[in-house]
Amino acid sequence: MHDLIINSPVIQNIAVTVSQGAAPELIILAQQTAAKWGLTYSEAIDSGLALVQQSSHLELSQLDEPKVGAVKVDFASDALTFRRLHGGGKKEAIARAIGLKGQDSLQVLDATAGLGRDAFVLASLGCVVNMIERSPVVAALLQDGLDRAAVDLTLANWLPTRMQLLHGVAKDLLSNWQSIQPPLTRPDVVYLDPMFPHRKKSAAVKKEMRLFQQLLGPDEDADLLLEPALTLAKKRVVVKRPTGAPFLAGKKPQIEMLGKANRFDVYLIQNLK
Repeated sequence: MHDLIINSPVIQNIAVTVSQGAAPELIILAQQTAAKWGLTYSEAIDSGLALVQQSSHLELSQLDEPKVGAVKVDFASDALTFRRLHGGGKKEAIARAIGLKGQDSLQVLDATAGLGRDAFVLASLGCVVNMIERSPVVAALLQDGLDRAAVDLTLANWLPTRMQLLHGVAKDLLSNWQSIQPPLTRPDVVYLDPMFPHRKKSAAVKKEMRLFQQLLGPDEDADLLLEPALTLAKKRVVVKRPTGAPFLAGKKPQIEMLGKANRFDVYLIQNLK
């Protein structure tokens, strides 16, 4: 992981905690997690959002709403394993959107990583994916998932060399890519999936999206990502948007790939020159 942090604010103050009666070694681990990501550690919380350090993983939990369930990053989950093995491969919409057809691999920068699912799908198809996440809470969850994947029997032989996390502000990192140390390859594709406000009632939204909306809110500066992304990408910029959402920064793409709930807006660099 690159320990590059550029103006990465805690959008909401979230503490790291442990379950009641946790072993001393787990408390130490939680304190280390908090220190690493610039968060506070507290055992005296029983409500609101918190990062809970379990013995096997880190999770985001709404402590006073246990029915909501906790969110963690698990690249070996049944759902992601099924998608990796039976999801359609390079015929998947996201693979077609980034131009993977006929390519063994592409260098991809996922500038809005979130829980890393799209990045994982692309990595499983052979892409090398650098991920940017500005929230220290989400970055902590994602790095925890990457660390566990690195020792998973089904993932360890390929995932660590194809997925890497950068913690920082996407706009700044996109604009200063050449200054990152150690140096990173200029991406063929920049992928953007900014948080978009949900109009539906919370019961209709997945639990992680509910927690993320509460934690982060919509990406108010998402429009500012497009121009530096277009400058950095060698081949294309792909923006994932809800169906019916406006184009990012009001800029019409060369290609629109429409799905039931989402669409991929594809900006071809050679056509923009």
